[in-house]
Amino acid sequence: MKYLIGILLLACSLTSFAQNAERPLVQFSGIIYNVETNSVVPYATVTNVSTGKQVGSANYEGYFSFVAQEQDSLKFTSVGYFPTIVAVPKDIGKKSIIVEIRMRAQVLNLPMVRIFPWATTDEFRHDFLAMKVADDDLEIARKNLSASSINNLKRTMPLSGYESFNPQDKHNAIVNSHSFVNPLLNPFAWGSLIRDIAEGDKARKSDN
Repeated sequence: MKYLIGILLLACSLTSFAQNAERPLVQFSGIIYNVETNSVVPYATVTNVSTGKQVGSANYEGYFSFVAQEQDSLKFTSVGYFPTIVAVPKDIGKKSIIVEIRMRAQVLNLPMVRIFPWATTDEFRHDFLAMKVADDDLEIARKNLSASSINNLKRTMPLSGYESFNPQDKHNAIVNSHSFVNPLLNPFAWGSLIRDIAEGDKARKSDN
């Protein structure tokens, strides 16, 4: 019975080996792209799923070259992308093939994280108890409109244009404007001017 089991296992192994030997080796090469942005995906990992032993990787430009057999399944993985499985075509008729692998980005919505400036809960409790709670808006308005606050503002802030205006000065200017007489409309002023001119002419003639 033991010999029979051994013969069956040997036959299965030979059959599997014969099947693998029948499939030719292929140099499977290509470049890995992002299907959405069309940019290269660098340093992706290439794994032969059929054998489970062969593992390779792409370079920083997304280029890879992997030796596999026809009909082998190759799995491409990279951080931030969904895994992609590609099968090596059958009956290629040549020893090498170049393909383009398209990988889709995997977007993960992480939960919101809040960072607090306290290392421990004891530090938080201490700062919370020592915290000064701010007044509400109504209390702040009352403080700003209090007599002491307004007096302090009067002493420290300069007067505005309206506050520095004195109505008495404006009244005096109006009164003085009515009492002012234009000398050009005064006949006595014209007579004085003509007399001064005549006397000046006489003085110049006497000097000559």
